[in-house]
Amino acid sequence: MAWTCPECGRSFRRAGQSHECAPALELEEYFATGPSWEHPIFEAVLAHLESLGPMTVEPVSVGIFIKSNGSFVELRPKTKWVTLSFPLARRLQTTRISRKPIASGQKIFHFVNLTSPDEVDEELRGWLTESFDQFGQS
Repeated sequence: MAWTCPECGRSFRRAGQSHECAPALELEEYFATGPSWEHPIFEAVLAHLESLGPMTVEPVSVGIFIKSNGSFVELRPKTKWVTLSFPLARRLQTTRISRKPIASGQKIFHFVNLTSPDEVDEELRGWLTESFDQFGQS
């Protein structure tokens, strides 16, 4: 990471990168206030991502950012699920995508709502691997 925000102490790839300026939390502190089903979903996603390469986990008040080469995957808790977002170079055509993908440069960010770690299945792991191959490496 090339730049550390002097306000919140978090590290980013680009100097002055736009972000929600909030200090990172410890994982224990983060999960102490969330729903019980959130932690197992996080563990299932992280287990797959760590099999692809080194990751940095950054819990903040709004969710968990998992970084490899800059921001890569986000997990944001909602009332009944955790929304997982990840970039791909292509638009997925599947009912598993929970909201309209967002295009930003060469990346198209996709959103999948997860209610159980069982939903981190072969299909989703494939998308995360594709995302890492495209955008998660240096």
